[in-house]
Amino acid sequence: MSGLAPPRLTRWSRFRGACSGWARTIRLASPTMGEGPVRAVRLRPFLIDATAVTNASFALFVEATGHVTDAEHLGWSFVFVGETRSGDLVVEQAPWWAAIDGADWRQPYGPKSGIDNHGDHPVVHVSWHDALAYAGWAGKRLPTEAEWECAARGGLDQQLYPWGNALMPDGDPRCRIWDGPFPNRRAGALPPGTGPVREFPANGYGVYGMAGNVWDWCADWFDPAHHLFASRDNPHGPASGERRVLRGGSHLCHPSYCNRYRVAARSSSTPESSTGHIGFRCARDMPSGD
Repeated sequence: MSGLAPPRLTRWSRFRGACSGWARTIRLASPTMGEGPVRAVRLRPFLIDATAVTNASFALFVEATGHVTDAEHLGWSFVFVGETRSGDLVVEQAPWWAAIDGADWRQPYGPKSGIDNHGDHPVVHVSWHDALAYAGWAGKRLPTEAEWECAARGGLDQQLYPWGNALMPDGDPRCRIWDGPFPNRRAGALPPGTGPVREFPANGYGVYGMAGNVWDWCADWFDPAHHLFASRDNPHGPASGERRVLRGGSHLCHPSYCNRYRVAARSSSTPESSTGHIGFRCARDMPSGD
């Protein structure tokens, strides 16, 4: 995996949303998570990675810096039960998750697992702190939630997904999500897990994987109401909080359980948390004169 550079960047300057979509889709919204009301905001020019950070790129970072992730410090991380290689502490509120000793970015399912032949998959078991450390090493930063949604929309106005309103146009999947009524799998479905970061076509802005596969950490603290009163000029989240914003959904999302692979959907987690379905991508300000 040596010799690979971090993902290339793509650019935008305007953003429409943190919105729940038009009236027909209101049944899909999560008002308690702060999806709406629809509003337009103005962003300063910025660049964003075309893909989530991959295992290969994260390996370069670790090799260069000696970084030890939060999961490695703790000695465990959360893994979807269907992917475990051993029985560990199961999460009571979500019994399909288990705390697996030895699970980390190199061993995403626990001991004896690995990332061989998965260099182009998104890195997982990375906390917000780990993502921030990588971004600093790469000369970048994490995107604000507003920047993330701008990039995810791909130039479309008030559409459910980065490619439009149909989940599977012409019957073709456009993102990696759960196949079957969660937590059960459809007969003949592929095993759960991440896929390559360019597995599906890019959106209209040339950005890949803004729905499903892995959640993306954002820079902002999460608050369901902050945006109602915040500035619409290059908005940021609140100054403090307990949880950081996550966007985009993951390979574990499905309409029967979690439909948060929609562009407007929001989630959050504590900044030290790591799981097998959270990754990140980076952004940076547009250089002056570019």
